[in-house]
Amino acid sequence: MERPGHILVIRLSAMGDVAMMVPVLKAFSEKYPDVKITLLTRGFFVPLFKDLQNVDVFAAEVKGRHKGIGGLKRLSEELLDLKIDAVADLHNVLRSNILKLFFKLKGIPVKQLDKGRRERKALTRKENKVFIQLKPTHQRYAEVFEKLGYPIDPEVVDLLPKQELIQKVKELTGEHAGKKWLGIAPFAQHASKSYPEDLMKEVLQELQKEEDLKIFLFGGGTQETGKLAAWETEFKNAVSIAGKLSFEEELSLISNLNAMLSMDSGNGHLAANYVVPVITLWGLTHPYTGFAPFRQPESNFLLPDLQKYPAIPTSIYGKDIPGGYGAVMRSIPPQRVVEKIREILS
Repeated sequence: MERPGHILVIRLSAMGDVAMMVPVLKAFSEKYPDVKITLLTRGFFVPLFKDLQNVDVFAAEVKGRHKGIGGLKRLSEELLDLKIDAVADLHNVLRSNILKLFFKLKGIPVKQLDKGRRERKALTRKENKVFIQLKPTHQRYAEVFEKLGYPIDPEVVDLLPKQELIQKVKELTGEHAGKKWLGIAPFAQHASKSYPEDLMKEVLQELQKEEDLKIFLFGGGTQETGKLAAWETEFKNAVSIAGKLSFEEELSLISNLNAMLSMDSGNGHLAANYVVPVITLWGLTHPYTGFAPFRQPESNFLLPDLQKYPAIPTSIYGKDIPGGYGAVMRSIPPQRVVEKIREILS
């Protein structure tokens, strides 16, 4: 196959998975500057890729004009009008598989992400568990481009630079010259991946002793925004940014943090793209699944008591909670979290 000059890359969600494309696409665009990339993703994620050369984002409207089979056919026609030569499907879900059929009917080659389902099943089963590190997601993404004739190594790329603080962010953060900035993203999509709120409040209470520390609380949605607003009132050196900033403004702030405390969730990946030290708290999932933030040391992964909970990881995404495993994150003591934060900030 002749190497394509214009590649369509597909990855529609979720935020963490989309964020993990950044090092890969940056490595690609720097090694192959003459190859054009069109990235099909949600319009919300456009700011993530604004600093990448030769990468244009095409916003999918999967709840609007690109909804359903008819909408996907319309989407494929719009993308074909861009004169793409090949497709790198980094999602490999029903929606992208339907698009693949439309593209193949037009003779466009499609290479897809290998999700490693067999290895994942072996890692997450309770009996005869094969407890080994799986291939990182960044590497799986890179392999799709290799199938198209473009080998890349994301490990050697320089990541995104610190952003200039947007004016609205400056107004929210205030003047805190000389203070360390810590981001805390205390929530995750599934309860099994969120640190218990009472323990997180213990962490915040202990961090009140740090006079040179400013804490920014990240979250989204009505319920999370309400909780973080209450925490902002309760803890004097904490500021909730939930609902106050656009995604681009949040990235501006994240890039200027001294550290980020995150669950196994998207904010950790966002911070890692800006070379911010990321401390991750793990529940029923595990870094071995391949979803650890990019280039973060293992010492930054705080895990539950695996002797007490030997079935971890019980799933790849932490959606289901097996019997007796509802309190796994309580085996990560708040003091251990605080000590790790202090260690990194020092």
